[in-house]
Amino acid sequence: MLSVRTNHSVSALSLMLPGILLLGLAGTLALRTGVLPQPGVALVATPETIVVEPRTFRYRQAGEFFKAGFAVDAPMLEVAPGEPLTITKYQISAADYDRCVADGACPARESTIPSLQDMPATGVSYDDAEAYAAWLSRHDNAVWSLPSDEQLAFAAGSKFPDDALGVDPDSKNPALRWLADYQREAARKASREPAPQPFGHFGENEYGLADFGGNVWEWTTTCNRRVNLGTSGEVVEEVESCGIYVASGKHRAPLSAFVREPKGGGCSVGTPPDNVGFRLVRDDRWFARLFFAFRQTSL
Repeated sequence: MLSVRTNHSVSALSLMLPGILLLGLAGTLALRTGVLPQPGVALVATPETIVVEPRTFRYRQAGEFFKAGFAVDAPMLEVAPGEPLTITKYQISAADYDRCVADGACPARESTIPSLQDMPATGVSYDDAEAYAAWLSRHDNAVWSLPSDEQLAFAAGSKFPDDALGVDPDSKNPALRWLADYQREAARKASREPAPQPFGHFGENEYGLADFGGNVWEWTTTCNRRVNLGTSGEVVEEVESCGIYVASGKHRAPLSAFVREPKGGGCSVGTPPDNVGFRLVRDDRWFARLFFAFRQTSL
């Protein structure tokens, strides 16, 4: 009887072995491609988030708009997202970003801000922020990315700026636009507190989003664009510059993807931001990690 039971055990093990090996191989591939989070030094606390529930809101599009050769205000849209948005309550901290640097996945910050958990990571480019989002996604149970300008406007609510000049779009007088633009830029004088401040210093908006519109502008995935409108306001031509991205804060600022210190001349137009950092949105769609893995393997 003993020999019979042993033979059955060996037979069962031989049948199970291919399945065990396949599971192990699948797990290894999943870790390498990013389908599953990777263990290690990157196992840090998930960023604190808020959830902004769906609502209808008004949003002025980002970009440079022209009509009959004259600069005009971007059209105002009524937007109704169908899903809630999960976004980090605060900007990504200097301490969290520096963990990515220590792990060899992010370039060092160009900032003198100490590596603290309650201070925003500044002196980071768009490319740096993208690297951090990918790093966090590889080591967390969620997929993270930079928000679009529209998503940031949705979360920022009443704190999101309206960059409109307020000039009649049918006016043919360029002096009116020049004067309006001059007055707007004059109002954007240097901040009394140009140095980044601890989290919570600039308060929260009506949805609990902290510090938006303080002295740290935030990277978005929205490419800068030039749009020509027809006589009825229809788009007749649109050119995107995806090496230049919109950073949003007290006002929008188009910045080259490699810029870390905008006051050094990186802002293509207008008053430069005091500092630039970023926050992230969490993708809760069921296929998010598969999509993330595909993007990682195709890079």
